[in-house]
Amino acid sequence: MKHIPRKRFGQHFLSDQGIIDGIVQAIAPLPGQPMVEIGPGLAALTQPLVERLGRLTVIELDRDLALRLRLHGQLDVIESDVLKVDFTVLAQTLRDKAGQPDLRLRVVGNLPYNISTPILFHLLDHVQVIEDQHFMLQKEVIDRMVASPATGDYGRLSVMLQWRYAMENVLFVPPESFDPPPRVDSAVVRMVPYAEPAPLSVPLLEELVQVAFSQRRKLLRHTLGRWLEARQFAGEFDTQRRAEEVPVAEYVALAQNCS
Repeated sequence: MKHIPRKRFGQHFLSDQGIIDGIVQAIAPLPGQPMVEIGPGLAALTQPLVERLGRLTVIELDRDLALRLRLHGQLDVIESDVLKVDFTVLAQTLRDKAGQPDLRLRVVGNLPYNISTPILFHLLDHVQVIEDQHFMLQKEVIDRMVASPATGDYGRLSVMLQWRYAMENVLFVPPESFDPPPRVDSAVVRMVPYAEPAPLSVPLLEELVQVAFSQRRKLLRHTLGRWLEARQFAGEFDTQRRAEEVPVAEYVALAQNCS
């Protein structure tokens, strides 16, 4: 039976074989690796992945698609909203099955554009059990993720993710690669967690960055400067700049010195 894409799930199914091959090549799956695919849909990417891995865990919210995926003998299907999945517990379960306590998850997926940012932040909470992530996203979101300081795309998402991951835009995906075609360009990003990230309070960094970019056209003395004063910050930080002019390393250092 043909599956009709559901708007409420943001479903756009990948159908371009050349793009699928390019994504699989970028992921480079190896037999036995513990991999989790978010939103497998009609299994366009799922099938070539599982052929290389041997077994694959998939997370699918759509009940009809989950039912269809369960018929595949090499898939472990989690029927759930990905935002409710505890990836730390999932990693432990897969480690126990494999008998390898040091295994970390590889996470892949064509993320629904309407909740892609919440998914990225949800995974950030479980980054310690993740080896790498390869996601297809709206191109403008990836542009923001990998943006450099002093550019229009550089913002809260850039800082919060670049602090924890090395990221690379690895593949452009045009709308006609999907059925139905979305109204935006897409791309694939590679995200590799840093082995030794700077120690800091993530909620504090998040609050600090949110305040800094709350009025990005104004100098930081109007926003972050007042926030620092309220916390009686005694260190040095140049607030005669706009938020987009401050490199990630400076935000990280400030979060460390504020805690």
